[in-house]
Amino acid sequence: MNIAVFVSGRGSNLQAILNSNELKKLVGVKVVFSDKLDCAAFKVAEDYSIPTFSIGNKDGCISYSELSNLLNQYQIDLIVLAGFLKLIPQEIVRNFSGKIINIHPALLPSFGGKGMYGINVHKAVFESSAKVSGASIHFVDETYDTGKIIAQKCVDISDVYSPEEIAERVLKVEHELLPFVILKYAEGKIKRVDNRIVIEP
Repeated sequence: MNIAVFVSGRGSNLQAILNSNELKKLVGVKVVFSDKLDCAAFKVAEDYSIPTFSIGNKDGCISYSELSNLLNQYQIDLIVLAGFLKLIPQEIVRNFSGKIINIHPALLPSFGGKGMYGINVHKAVFESSAKVSGASIHFVDETYDTGKIIAQKCVDISDVYSPEEIAERVLKVEHELLPFVILKYAEGKIKRVDNRIVIEP
């Protein structure tokens, strides 16, 4: 299965995908995209000789129409948003319906939506005095964080003293959950049953 990974930050989830021994047998990361020209995650991709592209209006960037062509050129079966901060254009969401997943650093449907990314999410969780947080992986639709939830994993945050502590705990969970969901997708074990997403054993 060919996947494209979209990133905006350091690329720790990209690294988790590439480190997964189970995924190596089934999945190839064919290309990495970012909304930034100088994205730290590109260094991770380059270490594995994976092509990288920046998307946007600046010099050195590709347009979203060029993005569609590249996704077809690399024969992408699944798009993975791993800390990508921009909304995916509706045309690509339609063309890849059921083939785009996103990892979100909180337990959706709480703490999602526009502007809820990175430390912003963890600050909101911290200030709510929630005792549990975690990571969610969901299918992507045409708005932020509203697609069907595929999988979630919780962490206890009842003893934390800062949003940064929450971020650290949630990131560990993300690195476990994302490769697991990609594996199940590659095995054809993610199904829609009675309008819910079910992961078969």
